Amino acid sequence: MAGRLVILGAGESGVGTAILGKKKGYEVFVSDFGKIKETYKNVLEYHAVEWEEGGHTEAKILVAEVVMKSPGIPDHAPIVIKLRNAGIKVISEIEFASHFTDAKIIGITGSNGKTTTTTLTHRLLEDGGLNVALGGNIGKSFAEEVAEDTYENFVLELSSFQLDGIEKFKPHIAVLTNITPDHLDRYDQDFNKYIASKFRIVMNQTKEDYFIYDTDDPVIENALSKFPIAAQTLPFSIKKTLKKGAFLEGKNIKIITKHNTFTMPITNLQLTGNHNLKNAMAAATVATLLKIRKDTIRESMEHFQGVEHRLEKVLKINHVTYINDSKATNVNAAFYALESMETPTVWIVGGVDKGNDYSELLPLVNEKVKAIICLGVDNEKIVNAFGNVVDMMVETESMKDAVAVAYRLAEKGETVLLSPACASFDLFENYEDRGRQFKEAVRNL
Repeated sequence: MAGRLVILGAGESGVGTAILGKKKGYEVFVSDFGKIKETYKNVLEYHAVEWEEGGHTEAKILVAEVVMKSPGIPDHAPIVIKLRNAGIKVISEIEFASHFTDAKIIGITGSNGKTTTTTLTHRLLEDGGLNVALGGNIGKSFAEEVAEDTYENFVLELSSFQLDGIEKFKPHIAVLTNITPDHLDRYDQDFNKYIASKFRIVMNQTKEDYFIYDTDDPVIENALSKFPIAAQTLPFSIKKTLKKGAFLEGKNIKIITKHNTFTMPITNLQLTGNHNLKNAMAAATVATLLKIRKDTIRESMEHFQGVEHRLEKVLKINHVTYINDSKATNVNAAFYALESMETPTVWIVGGVDKGNDYSELLPLVNEKVKAIICLGVDNEKIVNAFGNVVDMMVETESMKDAVAVAYRLAEKGETVLLSPACASFDLFENYEDRGRQFKEAVRNL
C-alpha cells in the first residue's frame, strides 16, 4: 500500500490527483473547504474516493503521509499551517504527478503569454508528429493525464502557485515568458517573492536541460544572476541580435540552437502584437530543440490564430469591432491589449483588484481610449486612476449593461475592448465565464 494521500481542494487538479493516487494504490481522502461541483463529485464517486465539503476534518487530514494542496489555497490557510507544523509534506499536483511519468516535460510559466505559448507549443509538437499532451493550468490536469494515458511528452502551463509546491519536479525545457507584478496578494505584497516563485521552474534542471526566456524583460535579466541556472540558456528578443536563441533579423524570426538554425518571415504570422511575436519565438524555439521539421513549424505558426479570451475578435457590428480579452487578469496583460489597438477604443475594465498599479497604462489610455466602462463591484481605484484622462466613464455591474453602454458609445470604425486587468471572481465564476458572457451579450445586441 502506498500510504495515505490527502487532497485539499476538489477542483481540476484535486480530482485529477485523486484519480492518479487511487490508481497508484494510495488511500485517498479529498477535503474541500467550499462546495464541490456536481461533476467532480460524480468523478470521485465513480473512482470510490472518500470526500468531504464545507470544511476540513482535521482528524482525517493530519494523519496523511503526503498532502496535495490545490493551487488556489494559500500557504497561510490554517489547515496548511497545521500540516506543516506536524511535519507532513505538502506538495502541488504537478510535483505529485511527475513522480509517475518518464515523459519529457516542457514547462511554461510567466505572468502573461503562458496560455498562448503553451497552446502554440503543443500545436507545433503535435503537428510535428510527437505523442504529446497539453495540461497543467489549462485543459485537463497533469495528474489525470498521467493516470489515464501514456504520453511521451507533456506541454504544461505552470502558475507560480503550482511551482510553489514542487520539490523534485524538473522540466526538460523550461520557458519563462515574462515577469510583471501579479498575485502580490498571495506573496505578502513582495514582488521579490513572486519572482523567486517563477524561477523555481529551473531549480532542478541540469546541463542536459534547456531554459528559454525573454532577455528584453528587465525583471528576468536582473534576476538571472540571483538564481543558480544549470540548464543551457536560449534567450529570445525583439530588440537585439543574439548569438544563440531567437531574435529578429529584418522582417524574419531567426532561431539559432547548437544543432539548428530556423528562419521565418513575421508577416506570415496570424498572431498580432509584439507580445505574440515573443510567444511565437518561445514556442518555435521549443519545437526547434525537439527537432520538428522546419516546414512544419512554419506551417503551424502561419495557421495558429490564438486562444479563446485572449484578444479574440468576436464580431463587427455597425463597423465597430468587439474584442474579448477576458484573460487579461493583470495590468501588464491589459497593457499589451491597449498597445495593439489601432482605432479609438471603448475599454471595459475592472473586477477584483490584486494590488494593481494602473499608472503604467496612463499614456496608452490617453492616446487610445475614448471611454471607460467599469465592470466590478468596487471600481474606486479605476475611477481615481483614469477619471481625469478620459472624457467618459460609466460604472456598470453586469456584462449585459457594460456591453449595452459600449454599443451606445462606440462609433463607426472604433473598437470595444474587454480587457479587465483584474480577476473576475466578484461578478463571474472565472475569466472564461466572463469572456463567454461578453460574447453572448455582443451576439445579442
